[in-house]
Amino acid sequence: MAKLKKYQLLSDDDLITLLRQSDIEAFNSLHDRYYGILYAHAYKRYPQREEIRDMLQELFVLIWSGRETINFNDNIAAYLYTAVRNKLLNIFKHNKVKDTYINSFNFFITNHSSTTDDDLRLKELISLVEAEVSSLPNQMRVVFNLSRKDNLSHQEIAKVLNISPLTVKKHVNNSLKILRLKLGHHFFMIFL
Repeated sequence: MAKLKKYQLLSDDDLITLLRQSDIEAFNSLHDRYYGILYAHAYKRYPQREEIRDMLQELFVLIWSGRETINFNDNIAAYLYTAVRNKLLNIFKHNKVKDTYINSFNFFITNHSSTTDDDLRLKELISLVEAEVSSLPNQMRVVFNLSRKDNLSHQEIAKVLNISPLTVKKHVNNSLKILRLKLGHHFFMIFL
């Protein structure tokens, strides 16, 4: 206990000198002297208890492992505050990059992924419908294409093909019945 009290009375410069000589008590004294202050300083800027504890542990491990080579410039307090500030800035930078990535990814998922998937399904369905339309009898296929692709009315189709509007209506109805049976009602509703 007297030894611990003796270390508490030493200046930072004396503790650094002893630390460079691998004195664990000097290290513990520096840790006890600055840990609470550094924790409070970091917590004000980044209130994540576990991350701050991890950050400070890494900092003090770095100090112990580099005790012989780290240049504290005779001011360990400034060194520690600067190290904590830099670690916090790295955390903020990392979180900003992470948030930007997550937002970008979420935007992509909501705006592109389903569209691409829907586009693929739609293309497959269109090619299936076109295959079935091409298998219709010739006159029925021509009437259906003029009705659905060219958006002509029954009267306009009748004039173009020189047939009665009732025949046009019959061809359209028959082609729809055939396609409905072959493609299924739920797919067919997309194109009506």
